[in-house]
This record gives sequence, structure tokens and C-alpha cells, in this order.
Amino acid sequence: MEKDPGKKDGQNQEEQTNNSSLVQKIQQLGQSNVAQAPDSNIHVLSIIGQIEGHVQLPSQNKTTKYEHMLPQLIAIEQNPQIEGLIVLLNTVGGDVEAGLALSEMISSISKPTVSIVLGGGHSIGVPIAVAADYSYIAPTATMTIHPIRLNGLVIGVPQTFEYIDKMQDRVVDFVVRQSNIDEETFNELMFAKGNLARDIGTNIIGDDAVQNGLIDGIGGVTQAMHKLNEMITDNKGPEDQVIQ
Repeated sequence: MEKDPGKKDGQNQEEQTNNSSLVQKIQQLGQSNVAQAPDSNIHVLSIIGQIEGHVQLPSQNKTTKYEHMLPQLIAIEQNPQIEGLIVLLNTVGGDVEAGLALSEMISSISKPTVSIVLGGGHSIGVPIAVAADYSYIAPTATMTIHPIRLNGLVIGVPQTFEYIDKMQDRVVDFVVRQSNIDEETFNELMFAKGNLARDIGTNIIGDDAVQNGLIDGIGGVTQAMHKLNEMITDNKGPEDQVIQ
């Protein structure tokens, strides 16, 4: 009895597809079996590496492209199945205006939001971290607070310095408005001398960020999930809550 050659070809193609998918998992994640998260009412948004703005960074840099993040935030706001947002942060900073755009978007979402600073939330990562309704920082994570810097061609005229000063005010105003730190303390940390080698600014670790009122609490994934679920429950009206 002859076998159907078409069926055999189909099996071969399926095996090749599975093998290709397996190779991609090993190359990208270092393992063949990847845990799949169940359908959830919580969306996780990762902001990793350097925040890329209007200028494309070199290919070897790990970047978060803000033009990818903004549509995601709109989709999160519009999706009725998503009831809360967790923002994972491990960033060295990056483009100031792109970072402020992400911060304003996160702060304006109507759904409960929680951020977690893991590793580092430096420079323009500070406004993004405090943009959430509640913020956590890992005990070993750090946050670098420093004045705005520019690279590339800078025109040495008073108008340039005035522009930088106004941009600095925008960052300070946002952080003070979104966190429990006062403007005087934040400016002291920003312009402190001797904390960073050959530079000005302050590098603060987990507990210090909480004590200064910049971050709300020390914690990680468990604490963030617990807090967000509480906020989701509080955000629902009595008619939306299911009695079990």
C-alpha cells in the first residue's frame, strides 16, 4: 500500500517549523521550554536599557523605543480586559523628551498602575518610575539623580542655557508632583557634589529612595502584584465586583 506523499511533505514542513521555533527559543532565551503566562487582567510593560528618542542608537545598545511604547499605552487604556498595569524598569535613562512623554502617558492612564525599579532607574528613568500610582524599588536597585546633559553640537548662546533650564524645570515639576519628595530635597540631590566621581548628582539605593519620598515602598514582584490587585478591587464599583 503506497503512502500519501502530500501527507508526508506536510509532516516534514511541520517538523521543520517546530525545529525552527525551538532553535529561536534557545537562541533568544537559552532554553527550549518557555513558561506561558495565563490570560490575565494585568499587563506588564518593560522599559529596559536606554530610552531611545528621535535619534536612533547603535544596534549594539539595548534600547526601549518610545514610539513603540506610546501605542501600547493607548491600547492598554482602550482594552477593557486590562484592569491594571505594571511597569518594570531597568534603565540607564536616555532621551529626556521621550522619557517625559512616557511618564506623562503612564500618569494619565485611568487604570491603576504600579512601577518596580529593578537594577536601576537612572536619569530620565526617575520620572517614569514615579509616574505610576504606586512605586516600588528593589532593595539593591539604584537611582541616579543629576542635572540634564546634552551631547553633540551645542550652540553656546544664552538661549541654549535657558532652554536647558526650562527642560530641567519640567523634569523637577513632574517628579515633585508625582512623588512625595519636596522640590528643595530633590534639587539638593540633583546638584550634590562629591556623590558621583568627577560629576554632580546623587546615586541613591532602595531604602534611601523611600526615605526621601521619591519611591513609595521597598518591594518586588509579589508586593507589586498584591498592591495592584488591591487597587483594581478599589477601582471597581460595587456593581462591578463579583460576590463569591
